[in-house]
Amino acid sequence: MRMRRKKNLDTRLEQVAELNMLTPAEHKGNWRALFGADENAQLHLEIGCGKGDFIVGNALKNPDICYVAVEREPNVILLAMEKAQAAGVQNVRFIDADAATLADVFEKDEVDRIYLNFSDPWPPKKRHKRRLTHENYLKVYDQFLKKDGEIHQKTDNTGLFEFSLCSFSQFGYILYDVTFDLHSTEFENIMTEYERSFTEKGMKIYRCVAKKVK
Repeated sequence: MRMRRKKNLDTRLEQVAELNMLTPAEHKGNWRALFGADENAQLHLEIGCGKGDFIVGNALKNPDICYVAVEREPNVILLAMEKAQAAGVQNVRFIDADAATLADVFEKDEVDRIYLNFSDPWPPKKRHKRRLTHENYLKVYDQFLKKDGEIHQKTDNTGLFEFSLCSFSQFGYILYDVTFDLHSTEFENIMTEYERSFTEKGMKIYRCVAKKVK
């Protein structure tokens, strides 16, 4: 079910227009320049940024890293952009794009890291191809994730996590920092809105890092 359109959505979107990349493909190969960063700056991509707690928290903590956040729901991406604007961060931009089309937005080897936080688990087996860690999506990421680049995943869903571990391994990625209870570890962690809610309910959070080596 789609969220009800927020009041004054268009007006509010205009107020955060500098953060909203309406034609992201025009920046393909030049995202670092958009941020005024040099060619050696890290470029991190979050696919499915929700209301922006994670991406804004990271942008505040790491001002030298360039961040791009993807979100398909207009009401949600609006909240994320308003949060980034209120925080005064200059190193994050937002785009509305389907994950399957991101190779049209980023050039070969342009992205250093991808974050997949609490993606839709698409539970029925016949819908597994829609999971963002399915081989079909990994083939897309492979077109712009640099060698030695990483995919960082967090989820509360056991089935999705186990599926992802197998998918990453079969695709030739090296897995490390794998945990079935993130909050019992000492990993440095910025929580998403979903994560905070799940944690308050006593649910365990799964996390892994998949490194591209081929």
